[in-house]
Amino acid sequence: MSTLFVHGIGLLVTNELGARGARPDDPLGAIPDAALIVIDGNVVWAGPQADAAPQVARLLQGDVERVDAGGRAIIPGFVDSHTHIAFAGDRSAEFVARMAGERYAAGGIRSTVAATRGASDEQLRATLQRFERELAAQGTTTFEVKTGYGLDVENEERLARLAREVTDEVTFLGAHVVAPEYADDRDGYVDLVTGPMLDACAPHSRWIDVFCEEGAFTVDEARRILTAGQSRGLGARIHAGQLGVGDGVRLAVELGAASVDHGTYLSDADVEALAGSDTVCTLLPGVEFSTKHPYPDARALLAAGVTLALASDCNPGSCFTSSMPFVIALAVRELGMTPDEALWAATAGGARALHRDDVGRLSPGASADLVLLDAPSHVYLAYRPGVPLVRRVWKQGVELRVA
Repeated sequence: MSTLFVHGIGLLVTNELGARGARPDDPLGAIPDAALIVIDGNVVWAGPQADAAPQVARLLQGDVERVDAGGRAIIPGFVDSHTHIAFAGDRSAEFVARMAGERYAAGGIRSTVAATRGASDEQLRATLQRFERELAAQGTTTFEVKTGYGLDVENEERLARLAREVTDEVTFLGAHVVAPEYADDRDGYVDLVTGPMLDACAPHSRWIDVFCEEGAFTVDEARRILTAGQSRGLGARIHAGQLGVGDGVRLAVELGAASVDHGTYLSDADVEALAGSDTVCTLLPGVEFSTKHPYPDARALLAAGVTLALASDCNPGSCFTSSMPFVIALAVRELGMTPDEALWAATAGGARALHRDDVGRLSPGASADLVLLDAPSHVYLAYRPGVPLVRRVWKQGVELRVA
């Protein structure tokens, strides 16, 4: 039995409403002067330091790892529910062109497809492992990975298979854009995605996604692809509202998708549909930073009662950052979210977007995925943007190397 006792916590964010020692109405369940007990990778007790002594005597036996947080904050590990880190190649020139005024469009994806198809398994595996370490160093302990840079059966299958080596949250995104060799046969490509490609990728995947935007897939094509994936037991996700208002958001709600991601451009009907559903709206402000598109209106979504998540959308084209602290800073500065709202969305919100209840919180029964910040509270994630505040990271109670 492995045990971990963390004490001297200046502020412990549990994301449990009604947590012992927290304000009853605080969604973060933030406990000042707190302690935390972990046994065999799971949180078994969290509460005020003053109440810890009897719990320590009752629960901790044998060898115990003791960590003094020194008055620093501990938060749940970030849950990044949207990444595209299975790829090869470089698109920095595209970024330079955008900064010079060129408008972002979905077509750049095809250049990454060519590079990815030409990469070996070893090269792709090394890239995934590098990003896994990079994410952990910034406090991300749970992350999703999409395929979508293969666009043929062989390459989509290997992207899903290799992604599964670093995460259980693999999303089949064969419907990223139409493969170049099917440019004159869209129906044929949808047949491929919903047939042989789905057959090859489903065993390695938990989710299916579609880029439902102008220049990618129509709402009718998206419905056909998502329902095919659902019939194979995959959960639905959808890219929608990134480049303009369309019908993708309401399709997501109609199909009971776990999340609709981007939400940069939303109609009143979109917001109303989301508010009346269990579909999470995942905002990706790093994309707007990188593409110079307008930022989504988080305040309007929250006012309507929409559940929000924040994610990085780390990808080589429209947003090449894996930093959830940076995303939080953008959400506070540009989306109008409070530091509390942004942290919740980047942890518990991301967990909801992945239909997970074991991560994104630090209350009894949760996985002990915790981040020690070199700061007295989570507010510093936005207050000190760009400063590396993640001091130590644990996943399932085991400390990760983040240096």
